[in-house]
Formats: sequence, structure tokens, C-alpha cells
Amino acid sequence: MASSANPRGPNEPLRRAASIVETACPLDCPDACSLAVTLQHGRVIAIDGSRKNPVTDGFICAKVRKFGDRVYGPDRLLYPAVRKGRKGEGKFARVTWDDALERVVERMRRAKAESGGASILPFSYGGSNGLLTQDNFDAQLWRRFGTSRLARTLCAAPTGAANTALYGKMPSVTYQDYPEAALIILWGVNPSTSGIHMVPYIREGQRRGATLVVVDPRTTPLARSADVHLPVKPGTDVVVALAIHRYLFANGHADDAFLGEHTRGAKLLRERAEDWTIAKAADVAGIDAAALERVAELYARSRPALVRCGWGLERNRNGGNAAMAVLALPAVGGKFGVRGGGYSLSNSASWNIHPTWIGATEPETRLVNMNHLGRALTEYADPRVNVLFVYNCNPAATVPDQRRVIRGLEREDLFTVVFEQVMTDTALYADVVLPATTFLEGYDFAKAYGPVNLDLARPVIDPAGEARSNADVFGELCARLGLLAGDEPTGELDLLIRVLDSLPGGVGADLRAGVGPAPAFGVAPIQFVDVFPNTPDRKVDLFPAALESSAPLGLYRFQPDPATQQYPLALISPASERTISSTLGELPRSDVKLLMHPDDARARGLADNDLVRIFNDLGEVHCTLNVAASVRPGTVSLPKGVWRRSTRNGVTGTALVPDTLTDLGGGACFNDARVQVASLATA
Repeated sequence: MASSANPRGPNEPLRRAASIVETACPLDCPDACSLAVTLQHGRVIAIDGSRKNPVTDGFICAKVRKFGDRVYGPDRLLYPAVRKGRKGEGKFARVTWDDALERVVERMRRAKAESGGASILPFSYGGSNGLLTQDNFDAQLWRRFGTSRLARTLCAAPTGAANTALYGKMPSVTYQDYPEAALIILWGVNPSTSGIHMVPYIREGQRRGATLVVVDPRTTPLARSADVHLPVKPGTDVVVALAIHRYLFANGHADDAFLGEHTRGAKLLRERAEDWTIAKAADVAGIDAAALERVAELYARSRPALVRCGWGLERNRNGGNAAMAVLALPAVGGKFGVRGGGYSLSNSASWNIHPTWIGATEPETRLVNMNHLGRALTEYADPRVNVLFVYNCNPAATVPDQRRVIRGLEREDLFTVVFEQVMTDTALYADVVLPATTFLEGYDFAKAYGPVNLDLARPVIDPAGEARSNADVFGELCARLGLLAGDEPTGELDLLIRVLDSLPGGVGADLRAGVGPAPAFGVAPIQFVDVFPNTPDRKVDLFPAALESSAPLGLYRFQPDPATQQYPLALISPASERTISSTLGELPRSDVKLLMHPDDARARGLADNDLVRIFNDLGEVHCTLNVAASVRPGTVSLPKGVWRRSTRNGVTGTALVPDTLTDLGGGACFNDARVQVASLATA
């Protein structure tokens, strides 16, 4: 359980009494655990859960228990540095903060003078960041300096687009009400590795008699105990959901009264679902038709019925329409208005927090989709990207078309700044590296998006080395570039006070007092009783005209599988028990393994623990093979968030992923990678 070694040496006793300090976890997980951090001699020696957050209730994931290994690990960045070798070699020389920041300021000014502000590309994601460490002074800097804008669509963009269009991001069913459901459908989500605190509530629901359905290409831990498991082919979720819609409409199970009073567009949805019979959808999705019909019948007759829509179903060419079809089910089936009934997705918008404290409007400069980073660095010419500033993400490991991204990062004429906690795959290509604090060393707001919970994360240790917070660094850059008025805040503590003062209702006062705040509707709202759609007319828009015109084939349409005879296998990259996206990917691990069904291994003459190459026209990955029936035939799986050091040839699964975009939201199509697998020994 300890997360760092005895600072006085392995054989000397720890003489000073340990202390426990409470904080909260803002990392990219739905749960936002409250934490109890044990300290000795000013160092973290253990990280456990506290009981302040009643949902997380004293237990945490193994990932965060190991976070001290990041804080004190050999990859931690402790001081600013500038590149001294070739890009990618990782050779740097230490410099002062003043020197490093002046280099950054000088290059930004030069780029703007020579090619315009749009030649500067800020690149961040920030899933593991709260209100203080993302979209504050950084947004103020980029907006006032007139840089290119970034569409942060790597994750949750298709589901977000669907949820916004259908319901205006209405607050959804929280974990506490899962046990009230008679039917729970987990669609494209594996809480055993991401959002672990959902699991006890599902188990409690099962204990009370709930039927559990899991829709996932893999046999996840919860799929093993499910009443029905639908192992769909990646990218076919939309047709499975449409077949359930058709069943509801055709068999008199659609709630006509609810549809008439609370929705728009039901007739058009019904028309689009009409072609998708149970048999046809089952054939396309590669599942048993009788099992699909059973799920449709269960959904029609169960009340309360809950659909948990995950993010796994969005990571393909049909991801937005899949989310639309899944999220529309409770409206058509009349599943709202009762505790434990409706849908569950992200509750990130439940607090109605708008960052009014930024103090700068977004300019009409070039918008770059982050999934096209490789193109932006190698092809964009009007203007060319001359300065890249990376923070809160690791694009060399996480962005599609890895080889093209690396080619862009290798450009000698590209000035790259990486502001990071550890030496990531991306930081190896930086011209200037700036050391950032971790969440244990600064303030932030931990906002859950599974449960409805908001907490103030407080520093429990001093920053390691010369690490500085995001707010302090971006505030200083604003000041050096002359972008601040005289009375504007420039540091973390000033920003903390400003944000607390700007939070709606009594949220800021509650957080100051150490009290858990709650929205006006409480922490476990009933949809269509306590909360309603945040659409202009408070109705569910089942057929939004804007999305119909923007989707390649229109709404509720299916785009065929991109597999070819040469590359027949679908490669997916689900979350793992080791990393949070790519965070903690630097920690030691055993060989990354490709998961393959025995039928697919047998057809290729492969066996468990063979060394294999996974390849397509974009690249290839070398790793060890794990043969098991826990993934459906025709689909192979590599973990999400793997760093380049973790494979045999320094290439990860993102090298095999096309930079094509989802049908809605411009998201990444990670699960549209189509590959072949062969023995490395015979390559």
C-alpha cells in the first residue's frame, strides 16, 4: 500500500509520527474519490480513501494508490530544461525558470510577428484536471494572444454531442439509484477498471433481483455475472439499439403519451429504425438474435429500467449515432419519472458552472481538431504551425496516427514547449520542458461526473523540486507578454479565491467551510421529476435537424465496417487497470499483451505468449500475445494509454489508428483500426 520508500533508508526506522491529510482526486475518472494521504517527513508514504465522499466511501483504485511512485519516481521533472540533443533523444540541460520562460515568450512573439498568432498551437486535453488547472489563465493567454484554437474531441465528443442535442445534458441517474432498477444495461462501459465505485451499486441491484445486461465486445468482469451478454462487433452498437427501438414501436411498447408530451421527432426516429429487425441487426453485430430479442423484451417490460451509456461505443465511425440511439431508448420506452429509471451518462454539467472568471472571449482564429495533430504539424501551411505548447496531455502516446504525429514533433523548425509532471513520450521532443505540480502539490476542484459530487482538492505536500502549478505558470506568461490589466490575478491562490467567489448558489461557501455542496435538485435526481431537459422547450429532441445535416449519412444511420481482406481484425483499446488515459504509463509494468480469441489465434498458427506483430498500412506494433476467449472472434485488444517504452519496438496502438473522425462531434475513431496479426518470428 505504501507509495514511496522510507526517505531515511530501508534499515532506519521512521521515527517521526505519521500524519494523515485529506484531499480529493481530480484524475479522469467518474468518481472523484476523497483521499486520506499518510505523510512522514513531508513525504507521501501511503494513499488511501477517506469517507468524506459517501459514494467512494473509503476505498480507491490501485492506480491512485501508486500515485506516490509518480511524485517521487525517476521520470519526475524537477526543474526547467532546454534541449541539447536531437529531438526524441531526451537530452536536456537545466536552466532557471526565468531563462525558460523568456525563451518561450521570445519564440511566441517572434512566431506571431512573422506568421500571425495562429502559427502557435496550444495542445491540451485536461480530463485529469479540475477548474483551476484547465481553461483558466491558459485560456486567457491563448485567447488574448490570438493563437489557433483547439477542438478537444479526443474523448466524449460524440456522446457529448448526442446528450446535448437530445437532452441538453440533463443530469442523469447517479450510482446511488442503481439498486432501485429492475433492469440495468451497461452499454460500452467497464466500471471494473474505470469508475469502480459503480460496481457495488450494481451488485446491490443484482442482490435485490435486478437483471443485468452487458453490451461489450469483451467478456468484462460484470459481463461474466450478467444475465445477458451481447458481444457486439465494434462499431455496430447503433444497429443493435435501433433494433430495440423497432421492437418497442412495432410491439406496442413505445410510450405514446410520453412521446407526445415530452419529445419531438419520434416519427422520424421510428422511420430510421424500421429497417433494423432483430435478425438483421444481430447478423450485422455478430450476436445471437434470440439474445438480442430477449434484451428488447426485457427492456420493454421492466420498470425501472436503466441504461448506462459508456464511452466505449463512441470510439468509431458510428459513435455519435450509437450514442443517439442508446440515449433515446428511455424516451421511447417511457422509462423516466421513477427512481432508478432513465439513463446514466456524464453528470459533469450538473453544477451549472460557467467559467466567467476567464476574462477573455475566444477569437475567430483557426480551429484545429486535436485528432488531426499529425496533419497540423506536417501539412498545415496557412500559416504553418511554428510553436507547439503541450500541457495536460501526452499526444505522442494518445493521439491517432502516431507515426505522423512523431514526424511532426521531429521537425527542427518547430519550437515545442512541454509543461508536464514527468518525462512523457511527448516531452522527449520538447525544446523547453517546464516541470508541473501534481494534484497532491496544489489546489484544484475535483468534480465527479458519475455521482454528483464536488470537492476542493488541497495540497498535501510541497512541490517536488522547482515544479510550479498551471495557474502560476500561465499567469506569469500572461504578465510577461503584457496581457494583464493591473488588478488581474496571476497566481494559483488568487485564482482559487476568484473561482470560489464565482461558483453558483452557495457552492463556494460550502467548499470554504469543508461542507459537501449539492445542487438544488440534490445528489440523486429522478429524471422528469427533479430534472428536465435543458433544451429550449424542455423537450427531448429525438431528431435534431443540425445533427441530421452534419452527420455523413444523417441521423440513426450505419456506416459499414472498414475491415478488408488484408486487414480483417478490429483493434480496440479499452481502459486498463494500470493507467488513467496515459497518466501513470511511465511506471514499470510487465510486457503489454495483445488479447486475441483462440479461434483467431488458431487460424494464424499463433499460441499464447508468442511474440507477434500487429500491423496495417499506418504502422506496426510488436508485443506478446495473450490468447483467451474474453474477447469476441474478429476483435483484438491492446490497452489504452500505453507508452512507447512498453512495447517491443517503441510503437503503440495509436500508430495503427486512422485519424478519421466520428459521425457526430468530430471524435477519434480508435476502434476503427483494422489490422492483421502475425508471428514476429516469421516476419
